[in-house]
Order: sequence, then C-alpha cells, then structure tokens
Amino acid sequence: MTTATSTPAVRSTENATFSICLAEILGVDVDEVPASSTGIGLDGIGYWLAAQNLALIPVRDPAEFQWAGWWIARLADGDGYVVMAGTPSDVAWIPGGVTRGSQEIVEGWVVAAPALALPSRDAQSGIVEAIYRFADSGAPAEELQTARLISGVGIDGDRYAFGKGHFSEVGRWGQALTLIEAEAIEFLASEHGVEMPAAEARRNIVTRNIDLNSLMGKRFRIGGLLCQGSRLAEPCAWLQKTTPPGMLRGLVHRGGLRADILEDGIVERGDLVNPEE
Repeated sequence: MTTATSTPAVRSTENATFSICLAEILGVDVDEVPASSTGIGLDGIGYWLAAQNLALIPVRDPAEFQWAGWWIARLADGDGYVVMAGTPSDVAWIPGGVTRGSQEIVEGWVVAAPALALPSRDAQSGIVEAIYRFADSGAPAEELQTARLISGVGIDGDRYAFGKGHFSEVGRWGQALTLIEAEAIEFLASEHGVEMPAAEARRNIVTRNIDLNSLMGKRFRIGGLLCQGSRLAEPCAWLQKTTPPGMLRGLVHRGGLRADILEDGIVERGDLVNPEE
C-alpha cells in the first residue's frame, strides 16, 4: 500500500455508494458520513475520518491485493463501490442499486489509523501558556497577551486568517487555529535532545496540563469560546526545514491539534482550556 498523492477521479454519482460502503465498514449510520461532490479527498470524507484518527490508504495494486479485513474497491464497468475482503479478496458486500459489472478492480482503499498508538495523559483541564500569530508563512512569531478569535477564520492578523498560510485552502477544515502542549516541547528536549522555543513549532496556542490528543474530533472551550478539534497537527517536512534536526521524529503524534473556531471573541494567556461537556 502507499499513500495518496492526488484525489481519485470519481464520478459524482458514485460518491454516495462510497459513503455507504464506508458506513458499512465502520458500523455507523450512513447519514454520519459526509458526501463529497468533487471526489474522495480531504474536502469531505477525508476530514471526517481524520477527526477520528482514520485515513483512506490507497492500494498500490488493487487487482492483486489481499486483505483479511474490509476494504473498498471500484470495479471496472460498475456504477459504484463495493466492499471487499479475503485472502485472496473478493466482493463481500454490494450496496443496494449497484451493478457489479466487471470483475476487474481499478481502484481500492483500506481504512486505517495512521497513528496506531497516540500518546495520552490523564490531563483533562489546562491553561493557555502562550499565544502566537504569524503574519505570513515565513514571518517571525508575534507573541500576544490577548488575541481575537474569528469564527470560521482564525486569529485576527494570523496568516491563516489572511489565507496566506503554507497550507491555506479555501473551506479547509482545521486550519483556523493550531495548538501544541508545552509538555511536548519539553519532551522534545528531554527525550530527543532538541532544544526549540515553543514559537518555532509555528502553532498559535501553547497549552499546559491538558491532553490535546484527547480533544481530536471533540468540542472544547478556550476561555469561554467554543472550538472544534478537527485533526492532529502532525509535524511536516516544511516545518522540519526551519527547525533543528530531530524535530519531526520527536513531535510525531505530539505535534498538537488543528481546530476550527466556532465563536468570535477574545482569548488571553492564563485562560482555561476544557472539553465541552
């Protein structure tokens, strides 16, 4: 198997059957799975899976792929997607209304957890230790005592609020706000020998005494403002170019949280960070 480099070219009429197959594999109501009008990518289903620490892993050679668990395939000359299983694999389940068509498999995906063992701590209530904004993707950090959070946009004056972030994309989930634990920066130093100021992690908010991984896919409050944990803020190759060697390895699964802002308002250093009850 290999990771995707592009969104599969999928006819929009087929998307519904992909969601149905995914719901069948995960054992959830199909209404919980977002539909995408443009394909199977981060615009819809991918973000929804990421919030649950899951991802679609494309199969390199689906015609020869063998997997003891469930996976999703598109058959040539069919009009939708089917659920596969077995070693060797065959069609295990067909959504209603789908014509099986040819036996030839042209695309396939496994649903898997990219982070198999997330670090966790018994720390369910924390504080804001520092706030940063960055005017552009390469701009230095500006440390703030208070910051204005704009619903659906980001921190006022930050590069992602301007749409100038390195990974800015119109309508993309989880780009409004990033958080990282102060403990993760300390772990980087103590366990990997990488001394790095918190600002160099390029996250907006540094927290203390809360397990950010536990907020993935959940709502939480910073001060009184409601946010939504969208996906992990894993370290990346771009960040590694601007930080000391060893940063990427040390922050895998400890890189913090990407969140969406659901309410406008002011946050400040010392504010509480708590899960929404």
